[in-house]
Amino acid sequence: MIEFYTWSTPNGQKVSIMLEEVGLPYNVHTVNILKDEQFDPEFLAISPNNKIPAILDTENDLALMESGAILLYLAEKTGKLWPQESPAKWEVMQWLMWQMGGFGPMLGQAHHFLYYNKGKSDYAEERYAGEAARLWGVLDKRLADRPYVAGDYSVADISIWPWATRYESQAIEPQNYPNVVRWYREIAERPAVQRGWFVPEREEGIPMP
Repeated sequence: MIEFYTWSTPNGQKVSIMLEEVGLPYNVHTVNILKDEQFDPEFLAISPNNKIPAILDTENDLALMESGAILLYLAEKTGKLWPQESPAKWEVMQWLMWQMGGFGPMLGQAHHFLYYNKGKSDYAEERYAGEAARLWGVLDKRLADRPYVAGDYSVADISIWPWATRYESQAIEPQNYPNVVRWYREIAERPAVQRGWFVPEREEGIPMP
């Protein structure tokens, strides 16, 4: 059993979607970051960096934080969604790292300055709006001649897609990125993605560009 600690953020949704895709049984533990529950000692024992998501695999008592590490662990544990032969393995890995190092952190800054704190810093708004547009452009170009970012559907797509769902908070007009929209909609139709979207429970459905 996987004990899954999460909240309704893109990083949390990566893992809920992955758990649904690979079919592992799991229990959900909501960590309300709006109430600072990520600082509770019980959670810090699982995730020392006080960030969601985190998991505890009761089969071997392994605790893991960091969404990218969790995705790779679940993929390796089940033998799904991460090919092990080269070069396919490293194609997936580089796009997972692209999300972890760029598409997630930079879009997170866009959320902060363009949505939650608009009007606080013209410089920051210009910087992160520009970087959001650049990263969406990189993704759109990558998807111009392939269905998914690394060939077949993989942990790379699962890591990227939840961040794309926040396009309104990033001042992004999806119609300017038609290849991303095609990819986005195909992934949104997957039953596991639809189930994972509502973990933990939420009222808002998947936004459709």
